[in-house]
Amino acid sequence: MLEVQYKGKNIFDILELGVDEAIEFFKEEKDVIAKIKPLSDVGLGYVKLGQSSDTLSGGEAQRVKLASFLGKGKAQGHILFIFDEPTTGLHFHDIKKLLDSFNALIEQGHSVLVIEHNLDVIRSADWVIDLGPEGGEGGGTLLYAGQPEGLKKVKDSYTGKFL
Repeated sequence: MLEVQYKGKNIFDILELGVDEAIEFFKEEKDVIAKIKPLSDVGLGYVKLGQSSDTLSGGEAQRVKLASFLGKGKAQGHILFIFDEPTTGLHFHDIKKLLDSFNALIEQGHSVLVIEHNLDVIRSADWVIDLGPEGGEGGGTLLYAGQPEGLKKVKDSYTGKFL
């Protein structure tokens, strides 16, 4: 099979391409681009096409699922998406892509609930629920529910102090 090539690459070479590299390589193949671009849109441009799913982190796996829904458009009805710290390990640029993807889901009529500590994500939310004041046994108390800017006024909120 390795003797079969497309644009000078065999299947092994293609599976070694990162998503962003593959988008460039297949730029004239609109059907291929439509399938893999959502992965880049959620900040997974560095993942290799042939990478096994069991090598992905939890956050990466969540973003693969997000990409699959973004690729389907409005066809699947209204869904509540719950993400648990999806920005862990992401570069600032990729966090922006992820936020854009969340907004795309919302524009398609879906709802997005994010459990997150990243202040940029918290600032971009339309509604924040802050539990605390500590974690574990010292937490669990509702400190605030409302728009992010109001959280700054809650003296017991660590999140509010950093916003």
